[in-house]
Amino acid sequence: MEWTTHQVFNQYPELSDYDPLATDPALCEALARAGADWARPALDAYAQRLGTAETFALAQQANRHGPELQRFDSRGRRVDALEFHPAWHALMALYRAQGLVSLPFREQRAGRWTAWAAGFYLHGQVEQGTLCPATMTQAAIPLLQKEDGLWAQLRDALYSDAYDARDLPVAHKASVWLGMGMTEKQGGSDVRANTTVATPVAAGGRGGEYLLRGHKWFFSAPQCDAHLVTARVGADEPSSAGVACFYVPRWRPDGSRNAVRVQRLKDKLGNRSNASSEVEFEDAWGVLMGEEGRGIPTIIEMAGTTRLNCVVGSAAILRQATVQAIAYARRRQAFGRPLSDQPLMRAVLADLALESEAALLLLMRLAQAFEREGEGDPAQRAWKRAMTPAAKFWVCKRAVELTGEAMEVFGGNGYIEDGVMARLFREAPVNSIWEGSGNVMCLDLLRALQREGDAAQALLAELQAGAAGEPRLTRALQALQALLAAPPDQAEALGRLIAQRLVLLAQACLLRQHAPDCMADAFIATRLGADGMAGVAGALDLRGMDLGAILDRAFPG
Repeated sequence: MEWTTHQVFNQYPELSDYDPLATDPALCEALARAGADWARPALDAYAQRLGTAETFALAQQANRHGPELQRFDSRGRRVDALEFHPAWHALMALYRAQGLVSLPFREQRAGRWTAWAAGFYLHGQVEQGTLCPATMTQAAIPLLQKEDGLWAQLRDALYSDAYDARDLPVAHKASVWLGMGMTEKQGGSDVRANTTVATPVAAGGRGGEYLLRGHKWFFSAPQCDAHLVTARVGADEPSSAGVACFYVPRWRPDGSRNAVRVQRLKDKLGNRSNASSEVEFEDAWGVLMGEEGRGIPTIIEMAGTTRLNCVVGSAAILRQATVQAIAYARRRQAFGRPLSDQPLMRAVLADLALESEAALLLLMRLAQAFEREGEGDPAQRAWKRAMTPAAKFWVCKRAVELTGEAMEVFGGNGYIEDGVMARLFREAPVNSIWEGSGNVMCLDLLRALQREGDAAQALLAELQAGAAGEPRLTRALQALQALLAAPPDQAEALGRLIAQRLVLLAQACLLRQHAPDCMADAFIATRLGADGMAGVAGALDLRGMDLGAILDRAFPG
């Protein structure tokens, strides 16, 4: 006799088998505004593939069965090989096939950066770890384009949409991935404190050969075919004057393995599908990129792109958390009616929806700035150089907080590793830490505003135009300007407050310009109204606001 103690009902899995682009009106509108309709057919097909239960299952498998390090082969030769679950390779191949890695540089049509951002945003809603090597590879392309010799070797492999997971010299591969090696134990974000030393093999100089000796405490994606690495040249003591940037491949030109020794893989909180490592360089072979002593500017240039990717990745996490929470609350019954009909839950869901669309509009404005920077417009330069670190500071931190709120909508089920929500929660902090922590972002924002006065004024003028006719926005702009006028010895301590107010004002202006009134009015009232930012999600006065329209906008029901 088979016992039946109860029936399972009022239990619902996380959302899958849906189209994350067709159900996102704000994203569709952003693509149309940027003139990226030419990218819609490919993005539509990609979104439909990403939203399937099968792709969500790949994401779960890739994170449950993380990479493993194999230091030696069966005969004792040092190989430092990385073994990944087939799900990782399937997801990497899926992203590479879309052409997104090189799209902003290979394509010349208007809207190319928006099209890339949309694809990255869609992929990031399903799996984030595979976007780490994609981010670094993308960010390395404009740097390598300045190095004639390296670019001639790598161009076709970087522009290739074929996925090639083989561990072979670059010359024998259809496509390549690039990683980064900046951080050392003693320095963290302070690359000037690096002690790794590069010694020229012959005359040295740009494009010359060097041997690197030292270590990296965080060496991102050690399975990559090559890494951009910082090391000091000819300096007795660590200093910015001696820091340079090097191209360091896994294989030497003679076909032997390069002397980059993987000590161990990091046991990370999240981003489990992807490998991060500690390495030592035992006279590893590398090529100098740029000039000796110009490593810091090179890093800053690369970081501009990787930080944008952090913003897009965190916005993707926010979007997925919001969609999952709304979809679940519409089905789950409590106290005789759906959770989504209960006033307090509606306040939480509406808060998530407002934050998600504001993050999307901000990242899309940044994508436009990256595309238009060459026009010589100081406002575009300000958006790229000042607003990017501010957005990384704010959006990444909001993702950490609000994924926890979204997980709570699921109750205990959200805390279980079998589902999507726990992975989103563990994934969220990495974007806030990687490529510069929150304080570093605020300091970079302040430096950009101080060093580029014309760009800062152009940015404030754009915000002033966006705030026109709205008293709350005008007051917010005046308050921001007062903070920016603080003496330099006070400004640093105000860095987080300045970044927060700048981003909120920018998001409010963008919502006012591009979103329905129900979204813009609610965001302004709850973020820039008399009461200011709420302490926790849903602690808002939403009386008189159309919550049904806000939720239907976020995820059409």
